[in-house]
Amino acid sequence: MPESTHILVYIGLLFLASQIAGRVAGLIRVPRVVGYLIVGILLGPSLFGLLDEELVQHRLVLITDIALAIIAFSIGGSLQIKEIKRLGRSIFGITIAQALGAVICVCLALLAYGELNGLKNADGNSNLFLPMVLIVASVSAATAPAAVMGIVHEYRARGPLTTFLLGVVALDDALTIVLYAFAMTAAQTLIGLSAEFSWYDAILGPLQEIVIAISLGGISGFLLRFATRWFTQRTSLLAFAVGVILLTSGCATTMHSSPLLANMVLGFVVANFVAHSEDIFHRIEGVDEPIFGLFFALAGAHLDVSLLFVAGGLALLITLSRFGGKLIGTQFTARIFRAPKSVRRYLGISLLPQAGVTIGLILHARGQLAGGIENNSNASQELAMIDFFVNAVLASVVINELLTPFLLRSALVRAGEVRNNHPNLQGRYDEFA
Repeated sequence: MPESTHILVYIGLLFLASQIAGRVAGLIRVPRVVGYLIVGILLGPSLFGLLDEELVQHRLVLITDIALAIIAFSIGGSLQIKEIKRLGRSIFGITIAQALGAVICVCLALLAYGELNGLKNADGNSNLFLPMVLIVASVSAATAPAAVMGIVHEYRARGPLTTFLLGVVALDDALTIVLYAFAMTAAQTLIGLSAEFSWYDAILGPLQEIVIAISLGGISGFLLRFATRWFTQRTSLLAFAVGVILLTSGCATTMHSSPLLANMVLGFVVANFVAHSEDIFHRIEGVDEPIFGLFFALAGAHLDVSLLFVAGGLALLITLSRFGGKLIGTQFTARIFRAPKSVRRYLGISLLPQAGVTIGLILHARGQLAGGIENNSNASQELAMIDFFVNAVLASVVINELLTPFLLRSALVRAGEVRNNHPNLQGRYDEFA
């Protein structure tokens, strides 16, 4: 399209294209999330180019931020205090185990890959290989909250598995931020960008970000609680709630904290301490579908299919080792804590989606490391090593985004937690349960 085309043309196009793709996906019994992603890939820079890179990376980024804020709020709202008390230590144990399982398995797989391909001893690369392994392994712990929420919302899933799933996802991002910060500090020390290892940078720094996010979410939640005394009409209360969600997200970003975590805490506070909270969430659910469609279409536009050819082998290794780590960590811990049978069997598969948090962290790592080695004599070779790993992670996200919605849907159906509005799906999977 011409450069003078107004941005609303693109937004309108994405709205229409995503809803058509979602409808087609539903007709052929494919999760709507996959339809949204595919139409985004088709329209994005990597294929037809109707949405150019400048548009996707910069001009439309605000839409992604708004969508993620509302999605995070909905995830937080799904956590009830009585459910958390009932789950007890198991939800925290499973969260830690599945994250560390992914980190350890990816780390071991990459070390073996480097040994077999001589990357550890290659001239100019020996200083970059281990740091990149640590960073890639740390970002592999993340689970995509938007993808999980999209499938849960589409199939109206309810039950023990769904409760555990949303709880782990809510905690997973906070843990991943800590793991990444630890790996980043260690990587900078190994490369020589930092004089010595700093426990503050590795642990206390990200903990500070988490405390800020929790505080912002809590303050905003109780602000909304008091506002319900003046905003008694449901429509006015909804408008005020959306304003608080966006304000919380903006404040968290400004303070270099996590807007995702802040809005999850906000949703949790609203669900448990605010009167008429069911009205707020019910009305937000009414606009969830177009938000999901727009968000995942944009996410698809960000994905570069060519990366599958550039670093496809390493991407597949990262994907499989991450899958194995999450499955082993989840099943092992779920058995220790005697979690329900559906959780033991299907939670690991449900935690496989991966997207925004991983992309954001790996691109942040690239910027930090590339900026520190730009004056080195072999900077171009070292940058090539960094880009190789970054492309492999991004390619693994492409694989995840297209594959895991089917796995998550299968897990929810086999666990018997898909609501009655999808009887055809229930029947398709009964024979495998």
